[in-house]
Amino acid sequence: MPPLRGVRILEFDGLGPVTFAGMMLADLGAEVLRLTRADGGGVFQDVGGAVLHRGRTAVPVDLKSPEDRERVLALAASADAAIEGFRPGVMERLGLGPDDLAARNARLVYGRVTGWGQTGPLAHQVGHDINYIGLTGVLHAMGEPDRPPRPPLNLVGDYGGGAMMLAVGVLAALVEARTTGRGRVVDAAMTDGAGLLAALFPALAARGLWSERRGANLLDGGAPFYRCYACRDGRFVAVGALEPRFYAALLAGLDIDPAQAPQHDPAAWPELHDRFAAIFATRDRDDWADRFAATEACVTPVLTFVEAAAHPHNRARGAHVETGIVQPAPAPRFDGETAPVSADRPVETLDQALARWT
Repeated sequence: MPPLRGVRILEFDGLGPVTFAGMMLADLGAEVLRLTRADGGGVFQDVGGAVLHRGRTAVPVDLKSPEDRERVLALAASADAAIEGFRPGVMERLGLGPDDLAARNARLVYGRVTGWGQTGPLAHQVGHDINYIGLTGVLHAMGEPDRPPRPPLNLVGDYGGGAMMLAVGVLAALVEARTTGRGRVVDAAMTDGAGLLAALFPALAARGLWSERRGANLLDGGAPFYRCYACRDGRFVAVGALEPRFYAALLAGLDIDPAQAPQHDPAAWPELHDRFAAIFATRDRDDWADRFAATEACVTPVLTFVEAAAHPHNRARGAHVETGIVQPAPAPRFDGETAPVSADRPVETLDQALARWT
């Protein structure tokens, strides 16, 4: 049985983190009603929807309509949580803010995810993932040393710092509400969350183990034993030989004398990187993967999304599902099992949703 079976959540449809959080909560078994714009919201509103909208029913609603607003409030009376990703003040102006829903349901958890947060000088500014992580120091640490920082897709701000922090906050507040009978307002800011994801690096810097110079550190590609290398066929391997015994296995696989390759001498790293790069360029990616497969060198192929779905390990674990589109399966697993995924994206009216929930 899914762990969130019986939990009811209203998702005010949007883009980015609130959509991903809704998917995660539905994957965990919650019944999520995705309240969509009655006019469809345009093509951009459905970006990624074939995967990110899985597992929940779409209910078209006009949030500016007094009649639809009243129906949404009636749904809130039977819900455990609501999640939204609009700029601060938008839901209040619609009469659907935290106080409005709490007046109908005191135990309801109200989850809000934004880039800058509900308060602060930038709270009402526009922005996207790249802007939010730029304010945290995280973006500065990404990329090559003498080039502009490179965005890590939208994984750090939208999904890691936003959606996952929202989901954790909502789940924590739901646990508390079952004891106290009172809900909470969860303020998940991508700037807060992305900064928290990077908590390790101030600790390293305090010990003199992290520099603000990009590409010169242990985990940012500066270390020759923790980075990617191009192979003869133009594909890549990932090397993560951090521990001494793993590094020794890497050197053995590359036929390098350990006496000529000290691991923790940063001054020697540039030369070692060039030596490693020259050696990795002599074989194809999969040749290297086979060579290191039975070792502790922590050398693995860098796969494309298509290749990842076909990899024997991922296939053995059922890490992907196919419902017209090959997509990642729900995670994490409970009792070793993965939650099922349906290709259906049902739509129902507000009246139909009310009939089921009230």
